Amino acid sequence: MQKTFYIKYIVALLTVAAVVSCTKLDQKPYDVIDPDKAFRNINDINMGLIGAYNLADYGQISLNSTVSDEAMYPTENTVGNSDAFRWLYTASNGSVTSFYGNNYTAIDRVNRTLAGLSALTFTGADAATADRYKGELLALRAYFHFELLRAYASGYYTDSLGVPYMKSSVIGYPARDKFAKVIADTKADLVAAKALIPASFNDKTRVTKLTVSAMQARVALYERNWSDAITFSTEVINGMPLATKTQFPGIWTDANDNEVIWKLKRVGTTDSRVGDFYYRQTGGIVLYAPALKLMNTFDKTNDIRYNAYIKYDPTRTGTKSQYLVNKYIGGTSTAPGLTDIKMFRTGEMYLIRAEAEAESTGDAAGDLNALRAARINGYTNQSFGNKQDLIDAIMNERYKELAFEGHRFYDLKRRRLSVERLAADAVNASGAVTLLPTQAQYCFPIPATEMQINKNTIQNPFY
Repeated sequence: MQKTFYIKYIVALLTVAAVVSCTKLDQKPYDVIDPDKAFRNINDINMGLIGAYNLADYGQISLNSTVSDEAMYPTENTVGNSDAFRWLYTASNGSVTSFYGNNYTAIDRVNRTLAGLSALTFTGADAATADRYKGELLALRAYFHFELLRAYASGYYTDSLGVPYMKSSVIGYPARDKFAKVIADTKADLVAAKALIPASFNDKTRVTKLTVSAMQARVALYERNWSDAITFSTEVINGMPLATKTQFPGIWTDANDNEVIWKLKRVGTTDSRVGDFYYRQTGGIVLYAPALKLMNTFDKTNDIRYNAYIKYDPTRTGTKSQYLVNKYIGGTSTAPGLTDIKMFRTGEMYLIRAEAEAESTGDAAGDLNALRAARINGYTNQSFGNKQDLIDAIMNERYKELAFEGHRFYDLKRRRLSVERLAADAVNASGAVTLLPTQAQYCFPIPATEMQINKNTIQNPFY
């Protein structure tokens, strides 16, 4: 991991001095701060923690939109990631590999801050704050690793090649851990984190105890641990109710944060804008438009999600797309597209619990109907004749409910389903209509630089 193991840095308090040649072999380097000097008090620990939070971004959202059947590539897009959309990516394409280095940089920041925290002693109120910071750090370490696993695992099975789970900032050549080991380490960090974060802490821009439950529910879904998936999703559902029909559209304009469990706050003009990934308002270019396949799944009249997620603009004529992703189009006049990034929502938890119940035992149809009733005006409860029909309905509901939130490609991968685009959605895809589980691009490649440097790593199949 080129950024993690081969670059020395300290996160929050890093200062870079001018390059000065050393005249003494024992002279300390000028370009880093020693860990014992970087983390001296509780405020320094918080700065290190914020440095780790800073690298959480919308990478999974953009990856999933680009390579799945969520979006289409309009003719007007002359600057986007066409290699990713057309499934032409290799280990040298940053469109699908940059996320790897970003997350390991974040993990390194977490581990350095944890090391600094362990070397300090706190008393009084600072001791309680330090425990919470440790809980947040452990949860972030679990989160960043799990998101890497979703993206770069060769499969979601016990013996599938996963990613190295790094618990310290050591320089070396780590081999890829198996899927099961990454899951086990992720779960262990989340259990430890949950015990350290007080239930009273409710800042949605940071990891709370309820956020940890949501992370545990998502991990359990991929592990196919249906009992845990039900347990942890229920904790979230009980702690954070669904938004009402009136509240729901406001989630995406930041008018409210109902049913949002964890979000990445976006406040300044220099913050990354998830809205720009779909619609570059400077220049008015639609980079990725909602797929017709996706739009056709909605009841466009009664489903409140349709207008919250998708915008129709008849004034855009010629080769311009008249359909836009509306989900992140908000922001301000000086920073359009700058909206908070919603990382976990209660809607996802209903679908996790429904799928787990369908695969084991429980009222899966009840959860599915409850979510639909909250989103669709005049909805009438449905019944399902068999398990497969129910699971198909849940997967279709995930496609709609979680559109442009970073799940679709991985959902198909969890079920070993092909990516199937409509011909109309693939007019600029160079024939990229069907991506089979047997093709290399069904998994993202380990970056070429990592392969060159790390002698112990292994590339995903067929690359």
